[in-house]
Amino acid sequence: MKKRTILVIILVASVSLIGVIITQLFWIDNAYKLKEEQFNSRVIISLKSVVAQLLSHKQITEQANINSDLPACFPGRANIYDVVDAPLLDSLIKDEFCTMMIGKDYVYGVFQYSTGNFIMGTYENYTDEIISTSHVVSLACVCKGGNYLLGIYFFNQRGLILSRIIPWLILSIVFLIILVFAFSFSIFSLFRQKKLSQMKSDFVNNMTHEFKTPISTISLASEMLLKPEVIQYPDKTRRYAHVIFDENLRLKNQVEQVLNIAVLDKSDFKLKFREIDVHKTIQSIVKNLCLVMKERKGKIRMDLEASKYVLMADRIHFINIINNVIDNANKYSPESPYISISTCNVNNGILISVEDKGIGIMAENQKNIFKRFYRVPTGNIHDVKGFGLGLYYVKTMVEAHGGRVDLKSEIGKGSRFDLYFPFNHINEKPGQDEE
Repeated sequence: MKKRTILVIILVASVSLIGVIITQLFWIDNAYKLKEEQFNSRVIISLKSVVAQLLSHKQITEQANINSDLPACFPGRANIYDVVDAPLLDSLIKDEFCTMMIGKDYVYGVFQYSTGNFIMGTYENYTDEIISTSHVVSLACVCKGGNYLLGIYFFNQRGLILSRIIPWLILSIVFLIILVFAFSFSIFSLFRQKKLSQMKSDFVNNMTHEFKTPISTISLASEMLLKPEVIQYPDKTRRYAHVIFDENLRLKNQVEQVLNIAVLDKSDFKLKFREIDVHKTIQSIVKNLCLVMKERKGKIRMDLEASKYVLMADRIHFINIINNVIDNANKYSPESPYISISTCNVNNGILISVEDKGIGIMAENQKNIFKRFYRVPTGNIHDVKGFGLGLYYVKTMVEAHGGRVDLKSEIGKGSRFDLYFPFNHINEKPGQDEE
């Protein structure tokens, strides 16, 4: 998939996700406003029901006065205590609010609209809030004189309203978080897969090139051996046969490297732990590399200072580990490589350090250096061969031995790989070092 197509998909998906979030927030806001309106309506209905019950109680009282030949009312009467009983009012409000499931965290008061004077209620310290509240009904039908109002103030009205939508609010937030996480993970996976696809494509190209070179050399040498004028000269025949043997060995090693990585990916490998002499093994490896270093006018220095250097390890894999690290140091040293190999004992184990004076590795590339198929960009150096599998193999196998790999590098000054192998990784009877 082209990069432009991926960017368009991400842009469209991002806009859609933002649209979903905005729409969800809009519906949450609307749900809150609807619940607020419903709450206000229930409060007003409850208050009007209280007033209606007060009026009914007043009429019953007046009828009782008529039946008892007492004066029912007095013209000009303005004292609200004559028509509203404070305990009755408090009881009616509690009953109505309980019936309507409104809540208990409130204060109320009966006050005169014109003067702001409070007559009765639980209004202490909340007179301003009750006067300014929207939950107010008139008591004119109960007591025409005095212009009295009944007001209710809720301590936590917002909390009461939110408590009615909190389950849906939590679900919306959870689903939004899941949606954002899934979107982010998908984008991350998309870029990761694209990068992995590019790395695999580079790997196939490199592998094709690496295989093509020895095959072409073998083909050319074989063609030369078929010529009569070459067969007559044993020295030439031996030289071309040696070329075929070397290139065939090189091709075999490359195939084995690829197959080994396939085995590592499946975690289907078994290590054969034996006692090996680390110093002796390193010296043998360096001896075999002398010809390569001589051709490049390079040098390998050894400072093998570890007092304990007998290690339980898989000999073949241990040799491959050291070879890969030294080969990496050699490949990324532009000219006349200088490689230093040292050992020392730390934390009941042995630390093997391989340091070069090569081109170094940039900080942003160091975190990817041990990933499969990854190859460090080399700027103007285009002759560095490989599949991007060597250091991945090194890290995997060192960790399989219970150790770790650390990298210190500075661009233009070189790199140092520290390989730590513990002595007590396994508990079994030691075998003998295989020569």
